[in-house]
Amino acid sequence: MAKVPKLVPISDLRQDAAAVMNEVQKTEEPCFITQRGRATAVLLSLVAYERSQQEKELLHLLAAGEKEIAQDKGYSLGSVLREADALLENGGT
Repeated sequence: MAKVPKLVPISDLRQDAAAVMNEVQKTEEPCFITQRGRATAVLLSLVAYERSQQEKELLHLLAAGEKEIAQDKGYSLGSVLREADALLENGGT
């Protein structure tokens, strides 16, 4: 079942921003700020934001890899594994 997002009217945020921020940090779930009944902004904890940025970067890297594969660029798995084995045998140097 889909999670219902946390909605906070901007007037509630103005009145008790500290409580809203504490809740966001505690749950690490996004909080949607509404204005006139419509979502206008999203408040995230720093941990949740950093996680989303890391996931976004990983997706970009995967997409770039898929593009290289489609263009027949890159390295074969065998050559990568041989290089990794050689690095491990030499202590990473």
